[in-house]
Amino acid sequence: MRLSTLLPAGATFGVAAILCLVAAGFAVSAIEDTTEIEVRRTLDQSGFPWAEVQANGLRVILTGTAPDEAARFAAISAIGRRIDAARVIDHMQITPTADLAPPRFSIELLRNGSGISVIGLIPASTDRNDMVDDLEALAPGKKITDLLESADYPAPDGWEPAMLYAMNALKNLPRAKVSVSAGQVEITAIADSRDAKKSLEAQLTRAAPPGLRLALDIAAPRPVITPFSLRYVIDETGGHFDACSAEDEEARDRILATARAAGLTAEASCTIGLGVPSPNWARAAELSIAALSDLGGGSVTFADADITLIAAKGTDAGHFDHVIGELETALPEVFALHSVLPPAAADAVDGPPEFVATLSPEGQVQLRGRLSDETLRQMADSYAKARFGSNNVHTAARLVEGLPGDWPVRVLAGLDALSQLVNGAVTVTPDTLALRGISYDEDAKANISRLLSDKLGEAANFTLDITYRVPPPPADAPPDPEQCEARLSEAQKGGKITFEPGSATIAAASRPILDKISEILSDCEGVRLEIQGHTDSQGREEMNQQLSQARAQSVLNELRARRVLTSSFSAVGYGEANPIASNATEEGREANRRIDFKLIRPKSTENETTTLDSMAGRLPVAAGEEAEPETDPEDIPEGSGEAMEDLSHQNPPEDMPEDMPNGSDDGTTATDDATAAGGEDSQ
Repeated sequence: MRLSTLLPAGATFGVAAILCLVAAGFAVSAIEDTTEIEVRRTLDQSGFPWAEVQANGLRVILTGTAPDEAARFAAISAIGRRIDAARVIDHMQITPTADLAPPRFSIELLRNGSGISVIGLIPASTDRNDMVDDLEALAPGKKITDLLESADYPAPDGWEPAMLYAMNALKNLPRAKVSVSAGQVEITAIADSRDAKKSLEAQLTRAAPPGLRLALDIAAPRPVITPFSLRYVIDETGGHFDACSAEDEEARDRILATARAAGLTAEASCTIGLGVPSPNWARAAELSIAALSDLGGGSVTFADADITLIAAKGTDAGHFDHVIGELETALPEVFALHSVLPPAAADAVDGPPEFVATLSPEGQVQLRGRLSDETLRQMADSYAKARFGSNNVHTAARLVEGLPGDWPVRVLAGLDALSQLVNGAVTVTPDTLALRGISYDEDAKANISRLLSDKLGEAANFTLDITYRVPPPPADAPPDPEQCEARLSEAQKGGKITFEPGSATIAAASRPILDKISEILSDCEGVRLEIQGHTDSQGREEMNQQLSQARAQSVLNELRARRVLTSSFSAVGYGEANPIASNATEEGREANRRIDFKLIRPKSTENETTTLDSMAGRLPVAAGEEAEPETDPEDIPEGSGEAMEDLSHQNPPEDMPEDMPNGSDDGTTATDDATAAGGEDSQ
């Protein structure tokens, strides 16, 4: 083929190829533009204006910064409903998230006879090995169960003081759960007795550092009553209890209800404790009290399972036999009844033999009446001197013959019972022993009843007329915290603590009032106190707060300089936040510039707490040992939990300078300099 023939054909194909390429380019551009417009409209309608769209052929490239992962995924899903998802290329970014908040650090310490268990989250800065070593030192030879985790975050404010306090407190808590968090400690424990509970609460409160929120829940176990006793008497004045014991609230209520039906009119209660001889104790008490009421008078005494019922003199013998027969038949097993019908009293020429011992309010004791021989007189005199003091006993008893054989036992038992009173008298006769007087012990009647039942025997007949009085406070007893707070408030009514203008320097005129406050606080050792600084509203709020803090710290330093123990005190500045008068007048501003002394009261916790034994059941127990049995603690009312003062302020260092530069100052006589400073004036 000739070249002239090929050239036109080649040129035709070339032109066609060029035209095809141009047409294809226009088609691609049209598709890209259409795709971009459609995708952009979809994104705008769906609420994703932050997304950018770029079409490259059939591919759709997404760029931009999504606020979060959910928004990014929603944008891709919206586009996928308009075009093939396989064409979408995702190059979008996510807005960086803020730093994660640190976790809440807290631990639980559980100590019982098996050892110590610790569980919780602590900062990485807390030395875990040292903590375990300290716990091993607290319980040598016991197993330490370490279930701690740590997180690499800074320790929050208040964490270290709370940890140190919890570890020290655990030394005196053999059975306890201690919950620790930043600035707060909650202690649930068991004390050996009510007195031990009060002592432990006072000790833990005094040891708490200023600013620590402390919640205490200390229970005292029910006392063991031995013998388990009850004594109910019906005489001419009506019915009354000399002693009453019950194993639980239900038994107490049943016994008291029966006593009220039998003539009980005065307020009465039963001691709830351990040691009941039979689960049918309440039933036996109900039957015996009802029988005594049917007889019309006398006494019924329980000493464990032994029951002594003594009828009143003059009771009809036939009726007595009928009532006692029914009672013996109805009593539950275990209980043994001893019934006594006293004979009618016979006339005596020389009067009935008796021995009388009296105890005066001053502690003087006089022994009068009849004794059987010289040996008994010496025994009674020596016993009384041992009980009441050698210089407080005067013996004027005479010796006679024919007294009952148990007379020495009755005399010595009466002196023993009298020694438990602060004022009273005991009269011993062949038929009965009568004790009357005053006691500072609420349980004196029950204790004396048990004592006489034990010493005189189950058939003993005795009467008790004991009045309880609240003991007077010791002469050297320190005032309670509320009294200290009131005395401090009263001391400032005669003059307030003032400062030099615009500074934390205490004015010389305030030295006398500080001396008086120091004397009061010297009598209030161990009281947890917050020294509060307040200002008026003139000047900048931040400067007022700083000045009030410095002034409160100055007062604290002055008290330390006067040798006042301030380990339980804290200084907190409240600035202008708590006015007590209007800041619109000079008098109101003067009143608002003040120093207050307020008690730091424990804050009650509303967190649900589990019992020690249930916690012990969830935590490991030392190998080969059994968990201790559950103790049934006496219900302890939550009373004590008043709201704590705001302790969020941190105490400034003790070496804070007294003079605060650029302090606020609005003096009682306003000056240009004071106004320029924009601060709160001196007091």
